[in-house]
Amino acid sequence: MTSTLDIIIAGGGRVGFQTAEILADRGHDVTIIERDERIVSEIADEWIATVIQGDATNPDIIEQAGVERADAIAALTGESGLNLAICLAASELTPGIRTVARIDRASGETYTRFVDAVLFPERAGARVAANEILGSDVQTLADVTGSLDIMLVRVAEGAPAAGKTLSQVRFPDGTLIVSDSEGHRIAGPDTTLSAGDRYVVAVEPEVADEVMNLMRG
Repeated sequence: MTSTLDIIIAGGGRVGFQTAEILADRGHDVTIIERDERIVSEIADEWIATVIQGDATNPDIIEQAGVERADAIAALTGESGLNLAICLAASELTPGIRTVARIDRASGETYTRFVDAVLFPERAGARVAANEILGSDVQTLADVTGSLDIMLVRVAEGAPAAGKTLSQVRFPDGTLIVSDSEGHRIAGPDTTLSAGDRYVVAVEPEVADEVMNLMRG
């Protein structure tokens, strides 16, 4: 089973572009929509995926980005109202798509009535954004542990580590599986990584992709 997702990111600024890079590094298919022609040119110079110039609130533009087959859309522009409009338009065209909007703190959590997740600019680092876009199968305790990622990861069906004990899986150095599936005990060599169960995992950034490949496929 593949866990590759089709993801649209509206807004190619710093957070949007860094988030796109993280998601692409994790093996997902990412399309960026950006209004500013200068930013589009900058992205195109160092970005191998699709970049579309246009207004992401325009149904024609998000349809061009493949919204009908997308798993998630993240509106990460600097304008809260615009981000909400993008998410609502996407939901109308593709019911069930996961929506993530970057909003101003002043808007509060009220936006969660309309979108699946909100990001606040002051803590909307790219890692936080990437994890919100991917949803609850992977969550990071971001900005708490420095560069160390502490994640709650759900083991995917068919992943290389699924159904194996920790002693059978060759996790790279810099990885620590912290809990058993119920969260009652510290994991040990005989802890089995069961598909569909979630485990607390600590990883150093440079091995995070390898660990995700083992646990998510």
